[in-house]
Amino acid sequence: MILFFVSCDKQKQPGLYTQEGAALGTTYHVKYFSSEEINTEKAFDSIFEVINSSMSTYQQDSDISRINKGAEDVQVDKHFRTVFKASKKIFKESNGYFDPTVGTLVNAYGFGPNKPLNKLQEKELDSLRNIVGLQKLRLTSNQTIKKENSNIFLDFNAIAKGYTLDIMAEYLDSKNIENYLIELGGELVAKGKNLERDSKWYVAIDNPQQTEEERTFQTVLGLKDRAMATSGNYRKYRQDSVSGKRFVHTVNPLTGQAERSDLLSTSVLAENCMLADAYATAFMALGYEKSLQMLEKLENVDVYFIYLDAQESIRVYASKGFEEALDES
Repeated sequence: MILFFVSCDKQKQPGLYTQEGAALGTTYHVKYFSSEEINTEKAFDSIFEVINSSMSTYQQDSDISRINKGAEDVQVDKHFRTVFKASKKIFKESNGYFDPTVGTLVNAYGFGPNKPLNKLQEKELDSLRNIVGLQKLRLTSNQTIKKENSNIFLDFNAIAKGYTLDIMAEYLDSKNIENYLIELGGELVAKGKNLERDSKWYVAIDNPQQTEEERTFQTVLGLKDRAMATSGNYRKYRQDSVSGKRFVHTVNPLTGQAERSDLLSTSVLAENCMLADAYATAFMALGYEKSLQMLEKLENVDVYFIYLDAQESIRVYASKGFEEALDES
């Protein structure tokens, strides 16, 4: 989770406006500087409605829900197409570890805090693997989605929130707003600077050792003209009852197996939040070493990893670009 800091000074500078609300099953906060206030609430509500109609698996009549139910004649909109194509790109870059069809496996294992994972028999795994794999879906020339197996369940939860933030940012850009910070469910898009403090926008990353009663921060960084997303297992790690070792579980979409992972949290800086969101999820699935290998092939992507080393101690890795953002805070 991410927190952005707002001044407690009640004497706000002229031109500072804020907006907050609920969307996509979470909350959003916007802070921007402008010569006049604009009706962001109405504009953002319209954006959320369009995104939900296209990609919400909770909305029964959305395009993605109809596709998941087996409809083959759904012509998807530009938002769906953009997210689908980006998912295909990152699916390839991650060698299949970022996979918006893996939710069927996750649900089968029964992931959740303090819950034992369901044990899946090989026969059941074989059946589930047949309906997992983004390579089994394609976008046709008629803008419909073709599935190799009608039971494949597509879920853009790991990328759609970031994309929604980008669309919100595009709206502010269209209104010539040059300095703003948008947060949606812990993900961020920052542009320009905080004119109130004459500084970059300061954001924080949660400490993975914090308790639910007391929230503490791992680190603070300054953002300008970048997007940031964080994905984490730090509230979901388990402890072996015999050895006492800590570990987190993730599903390997290639094998269908539930595996132990050494990554507790990944924070990603990218040129847009759709990519930051998806890469953060991909890295969590890959684990620490494989994530570093993937990172070498990416441009304009920086990371902050919190992971467990071989001795179960919590360690941190920050890429050069992320270190620079930390230094500037």
